[in-house]
Amino acid sequence: MTQPITVNIPHDLGAAEAKRRIERGFGELGGSLPGGGFAQLKQSWSGDTMSFSAQVMGQNVSGTIDVLDAAVNLKLILPPFLAMIAGKIKGKIQQKGTLLLEKK
Repeated sequence: MTQPITVNIPHDLGAAEAKRRIERGFGELGGSLPGGGFAQLKQSWSGDTMSFSAQVMGQNVSGTIDVLDAAVNLKLILPPFLAMIAGKIKGKIQQKGTLLLEKK
């Protein structure tokens, strides 16, 4: 059974700047996943929503990122193999996403 993970990351950047940082740093978020990150990454934007899919340790993952004025909402669908460590993955995504979106 697949395991959805949702992560909400508040920010003070506004939607446009948050989207720019996500476009630039999305690969860094992938580094939060086991195996060192994404392989065969596909992503597309529709307005302020990015849909993505990738291979992680030979497993298919997919999800969306919704960029809002004061938060970014990420939803990641994990296959059963990775669902066993969903809590660890969620914590790393929260940590790296917060660093990516902190005001500098």
